[in-house]
Amino acid sequence: MNEHAPHRPSPARRFLAEFLGTALLVTTVVGSGIAAQRLSPGDTGLQLLENSLTTALGLAVFILMFGPVSGAHFNPVVTLADYVLGRRTAGALPARDVVPYLVAQILGGIGGTLLAGVMFDVAPAFSGNNRVSFGHLVGEVVATAGLVFLIFALARTATPTVTAAAAGAYIGAAYWFTSSTSFANPTVTIARMFTDTFAGIAPVAVLPFLVAQLVGGAIGLMLVVALYPRVAATAGDVVVPAHS
Repeated sequence: MNEHAPHRPSPARRFLAEFLGTALLVTTVVGSGIAAQRLSPGDTGLQLLENSLTTALGLAVFILMFGPVSGAHFNPVVTLADYVLGRRTAGALPARDVVPYLVAQILGGIGGTLLAGVMFDVAPAFSGNNRVSFGHLVGEVVATAGLVFLIFALARTATPTVTAAAAGAYIGAAYWFTSSTSFANPTVTIARMFTDTFAGIAPVAVLPFLVAQLVGGAIGLMLVVALYPRVAATAGDVVVPAHS
């Protein structure tokens, strides 16, 4: 896919898609967390089930909605991995788009938290939920490495529908098999700092989580290169091939 081909969406459309997709993803995470907290008070396990199921379904839907425009990254680790892997490959994410993608994702994520708060009448506030422990940070490394590996491995062979379903299923499962409940996304981590609800994360925990996610992303990228040496050729198709 040539960067200058007429069928590639314009930069403005791609950045808007990343903003909206990330906003809706975070709205889903935070909003379902608030709803779960209210519907199932005192039952953390049921709250997590409600939150994880909603997030898994929402992520799959948003990938299908926005993937044809921006690729549906919604995650700075995915964007950075896409650039690093495909920087010498025609059709991959160009260097000039990396920072706008990251800005759109971060602003969209914060906007998504605020939107969830408005819908549920919850005022913005820094979270008091300090999630930092050695086990939680290892969980973030595992969750992010697995997500990056999945996305780039599937870019070689899977259809957009399969990729969307698999990404949603992975995140839904990782809510349960990782101790951190699988943030696996720096934007989601930053955005969830602004809600003192079930889905929140304390500001003091944000930087350690971001470092763990970047480490996990690097590990996932190394694994996919080791197992799929020609994966760079499909970097431009992550997460979903973008076209008009």
